Amino acid sequence: MNDDSVRKERIADDLEEPVNEASNLAKRLGLTPYPVNYWVIDYDEMNELIAYGGFQQRYPHWRWGMQYDRQRKQGQFLGGKAFEIVNNNDPSHAFLQESNTLADQKAVITHVEAHADFFANNEWFGLFSDTAPPRAAGNEDDSRGPDAAGMLARHADTVREYMQDPNIDRSDVERFIDHVLCLEDNIDQNQPYSPVETARDRLEEIDGVDVSDQLNELELSEEVKRQVFDDEWLEAQADEEGGATFPAQPEKDVLGFIRKHGMAYDEDAEKAVEMEDWQQEVLELLRREAYYFAPQKMTKVMNEGWAAYWESLLMTGEGFAGDNEFVLYSDHMAQVLGSPGLNPYKLGLEIWEYIENTENRREILERLLRVDGLSWRTFHDVVDFTEVQALLEPPDWLTDVAGHLDALDPEDRRVDTESLEAARDGELAVENYPWKLLTYEGLAQRHYSLVKPQYRGFVSRVGQAELERVSRYMFDDARYDSVEAALSDVEYTRGWDRMREIRESHNDVTFLDEFLTQEFVDSNDYFTYEYTHASGNYRVTSTDHEDVKKKLMLQFTNFGKPTVVVQDGNYENRNELLLAHQYNGIMLDRNQAREVLKRVFELWGRPVNLLTIVKEFDDHDIEVAKRRDSEPEPEEVGKRLRYDGKEVTVEDVPWSEVEHLAATDIDYNTIPEEWLA
Repeated sequence: MNDDSVRKERIADDLEEPVNEASNLAKRLGLTPYPVNYWVIDYDEMNELIAYGGFQQRYPHWRWGMQYDRQRKQGQFLGGKAFEIVNNNDPSHAFLQESNTLADQKAVITHVEAHADFFANNEWFGLFSDTAPPRAAGNEDDSRGPDAAGMLARHADTVREYMQDPNIDRSDVERFIDHVLCLEDNIDQNQPYSPVETARDRLEEIDGVDVSDQLNELELSEEVKRQVFDDEWLEAQADEEGGATFPAQPEKDVLGFIRKHGMAYDEDAEKAVEMEDWQQEVLELLRREAYYFAPQKMTKVMNEGWAAYWESLLMTGEGFAGDNEFVLYSDHMAQVLGSPGLNPYKLGLEIWEYIENTENRREILERLLRVDGLSWRTFHDVVDFTEVQALLEPPDWLTDVAGHLDALDPEDRRVDTESLEAARDGELAVENYPWKLLTYEGLAQRHYSLVKPQYRGFVSRVGQAELERVSRYMFDDARYDSVEAALSDVEYTRGWDRMREIRESHNDVTFLDEFLTQEFVDSNDYFTYEYTHASGNYRVTSTDHEDVKKKLMLQFTNFGKPTVVVQDGNYENRNELLLAHQYNGIMLDRNQAREVLKRVFELWGRPVNLLTIVKEFDDHDIEVAKRRDSEPEPEEVGKRLRYDGKEVTVEDVPWSEVEHLAATDIDYNTIPEEWLA
């Protein structure tokens, strides 16, 4: 065993206890993560894994080298530091960089346990239906999550075999992958992955006879079959589309549509030909990977905020960061949360804390509004919030379990009876892990959010509108004769319970839409800013939560990318592809759109069109606006870009052709219909 292996093994041994105890505490807190395998790796290995998206094997392609180089330079010149990487797999695999301090390693471990819980329980990750066999043989209920590592390794082997095939030019494979990757986000992320089958794949039976079997009986060469009896011909026999124009409704899964109907362009013959088998397989496996990675892109804010929340609770609330590690951990956490730009860790953490606080506040309000002589109208005049705060404070024994070991009541539902007995017999080191003496209910009260110093005014800041709303929808009419009696019935677990419910069903768009309220915006100082033609600079334009919400959600809808759908696969009855940009007030980058059309042409084999809407400003209006310190009104016009294999042309189109693309109000509903039933 070399020195490097010995060093990694020693680090792994030192981390064995934190790994086990973090997992145990996570479960005690109500989390149900995938099992996690931890690996200790060096600096270069970490950069390689980050470049590979968290996996050890990916298909050969230049993009990984580019990402590795970027990651390495970021660490060398920009001061960036990689703490961890974890993947959505069952079991999950987490990688710890050996150069990190013990405090950082503990932070990573607690962070990873929360990520693994999110992977295992969020429904959007469940949409990717590729699952491994049950954990226990013969037990169909003991299902497993995705075997993504195995899937990506198989894909890597497949692509590598094609690149090594003497009959296939490696550069052709790489170039084809480039074409597909420019569309990797153009899938229907609201639907589960399912393989695309072409007419040839399905071996359609026409008039009771299998056409493909008949072709096989003719003993024709594969070349003749491809040239004469191609997919287009087979689909025509099946009359699958039922008309010259298809699809019947705009198709979001552009990659799937191209997989089903696309062709390759033969430059020598100057015509479209059927894709080679390797092209069809590579396209489908890349499409499958796009569906696998989609939930991670759709839940970045939720997932990172969730992990940051539980990491903070374990490291500071339960002392996983030792006395000599606390300052270092706090400094690193502050750097993560203080990163500039749209920071998913900070935004996600703030929203999760706001959800916890509002749910806990609602519980308090529902109790207090049942006190005799107290109503929503008199709430602020009657309630003594200092008294409320004192009554919500956890008892001394709960904040200092180790110091009150003899006083703990084994019958109290907040106390873990088994652990208490072990501690009193000297079999449990309470000083190191006091949480082991507490149940979920005990931990919830121990870490109750509304008694934390930064949130002590949260109940008193409640508005009259919310008080009236809570009062109107209270179903329990039991009354209390005092504030003390009311608060003695508080369910301290309510905030955490609600957080887990939200973690199951939401993605970033719905998360922001529901919980980014005016109160949240005001408390956390969020605002919008826009480029103004009048000043030639950016200015703060609004602190209204609806404006902030719209601005943020535009960055997460469809992964923050333009939403482009297939409008017609037989445009003007010429087998041309017509794509449509669902305009939401933000214009396409015209230069990027041109390059994408060239890529799509290679996958369609015939001319490709793109409908979009652009804003045009009159120079005179801009000058007038500058003098008046106002903004000019743009004119929205329709454009159609077309690439025929030689040049990109742009022409104006009547408004009637693009009117259906102009959003009067942006639809942020990204929840599948069956979830809304």
